[in-house]
Amino acid sequence: MSILNVEGLSHGFGDRAIFKDVSFRLLKGEHIGLIGANGEGKSTFMNIVTDKLQPDEGKVEWSKRVRVGYLDQHAVLTKGLTIQDVLRGAFQYLFDLEQEMNDMYGRMGDVTPEELDKLLEEVGTIQDTLTNQDFYMIDAKVQETARGLGITDIGLERDVNDLSGGQRTKILLAKLLLEKPDILLLDEPTNYLDEQHIEWLKRYLQEYENAFILISHDIPFLNSVINLIYHMENQKLTRYVGDYDQFQQVHEMRKQQLESAYNRQQQEISELKDFVARNKASVATRNMAMSRQKKLDKMDIIEIAKEKPKPQFSFKDAKASGKVIFEAKQLVIGYDSPLSRPLDLLMERGQKVALVGANGIGKTTLLRSILGEIPALSGSVELGYNQEVGYFEQEMKEGNYKTCIEEIWETFPSLSQFEVRAALAKCGLTTKHIESKITVLSGGEKAKVRLCKLINRETNILVLDEPTNHLDVDAKEELKRALKAYKGSILLISHEPEFYRDIATDIWNCEDWTTKVF
Repeated sequence: MSILNVEGLSHGFGDRAIFKDVSFRLLKGEHIGLIGANGEGKSTFMNIVTDKLQPDEGKVEWSKRVRVGYLDQHAVLTKGLTIQDVLRGAFQYLFDLEQEMNDMYGRMGDVTPEELDKLLEEVGTIQDTLTNQDFYMIDAKVQETARGLGITDIGLERDVNDLSGGQRTKILLAKLLLEKPDILLLDEPTNYLDEQHIEWLKRYLQEYENAFILISHDIPFLNSVINLIYHMENQKLTRYVGDYDQFQQVHEMRKQQLESAYNRQQQEISELKDFVARNKASVATRNMAMSRQKKLDKMDIIEIAKEKPKPQFSFKDAKASGKVIFEAKQLVIGYDSPLSRPLDLLMERGQKVALVGANGIGKTTLLRSILGEIPALSGSVELGYNQEVGYFEQEMKEGNYKTCIEEIWETFPSLSQFEVRAALAKCGLTTKHIESKITVLSGGEKAKVRLCKLINRETNILVLDEPTNHLDVDAKEELKRALKAYKGSILLISHEPEFYRDIATDIWNCEDWTTKVF
């Protein structure tokens, strides 16, 4: 049974087309991976089918009474509510039913025997619904999901107004899973989850009976939960049965077949044009030339899309730093309360250290304490000499209305416009992206602009906080290659073992130091 039908969908931003005559159908129970390079329109597609964005053309039809759950990272959480309040809100319809039932009980003393029978019948129906929907186990369900996604570490009584962007995303995801909608729409749900909680989400989605559409650049995760791929490329949406690995094989084969057909047709066109040019002026051969021209005019021309620019990251090396990168003595990190026991840490030149462990235990706080951005609660950090640090932050402020060119020019005013454009193009951004305002770019495109700023200054130490969030497969692979080749030192936070294991010389598990209880 079809849950969602999309027909003739076309959409663009200004003169930049995103979709052209796209059709799509979602059936009950399908587990779909929506894939494509950064900027191809995956998040735009989600916004259109959830009615947050009106398409230029086409129609979107949901089947009746279908409950849609969308992981919207821009959803507003009401100040004053606790995390527990928000998660219990997933069952609001059941609390409303309970209130309705209690109101009926309150009226029973003032009604006729006939009305009483009717009220008792309605109360019985509501009571059966509450029992069948596990209403009396809501708090246990909330606890289980909160524990699975690492939310109990944050504290269920905490005001949602105090949360970071990553923590907000976790809360919204947990609420969504508790609602158990008929279809889940998940846009990069693993971005703010650590390995342990990604594993929990993987098991949850593997057992999920309803349909979902998942956008993810985490290929091992994607492969483990989906059975269909929809590939978004060159304004089209193409369906493939199977996982990402099977998609790659079939896609490559189709691409080669198309290229072969294109080359054969181009050869034929060339020969026909040559014949027409040589024979149209001669009386004896004019008819044959006209026949060839008609064939040319009727021919369906095969088109091959231009190859998208693939990113090329190459970090510029500054002169070598001193032998010691940093030394921490009895360092205790945190804000209001300690997040770590006293730490004695030493990092030396040439080390590439991956900081791993569950979210919320202080990995980013440790980075910022080392960099001197926030004060330690106690202890000390001593930095070495001759340090040129490049810092990639996990979260950036929203609402940047500069164009990509203006953003890079502001950082590197001595560059010419040609050099700025070339630097951005080298990071995998097209001319259309380069001239766009940063606020309208996808998460992956914004990350590429920030990486552009990082690779175009000389550094000998890179401090990277979840640099792969939002990056597509090609960009992620190229970043891995560039970091392996980098001659300086690296301090890296990542939740993707497939990414950091090939880079790191040392892996520090922050769970060994944390004051948090698991």
